[in-house]
Amino acid sequence: MDTKKLPFSKFIVKKGLVFTSGQVHLNPDGTLLEGSIEDKTHRVMKNMESLLKEAGVTFKDVVKTTIYLTDMSEYAKVNEVYASYMSDPYPARETVCVKALPLGADIEISMTAAKP
Repeated sequence: MDTKKLPFSKFIVKKGLVFTSGQVHLNPDGTLLEGSIEDKTHRVMKNMESLLKEAGVTFKDVVKTTIYLTDMSEYAKVNEVYASYMSDPYPARETVCVKALPLGADIEISMTAAKP
């Protein structure tokens, strides 16, 4: 996917904070990962990890997360994978069930991080 033509930034740094755009379970080649919700969540977190690194921060710097799911019955599985990437003190977070996500994705995550 050519993100240069989309009307948003991958991330913005403002006053020491990094605001990311939402990440879905896209493979590096731009195709949507198929598989279990655990596989999809790992892909989203790996995508987010790369984006945060590009912005000069890590998961330890994240202060706020928003998770969007199309099926709330998957919450426990998503939470388990998410927790494997994060550490105490955990970021503030909300999880929102939505009817649909871009590209037919099942999960999307966005984060806000504080520059060290």
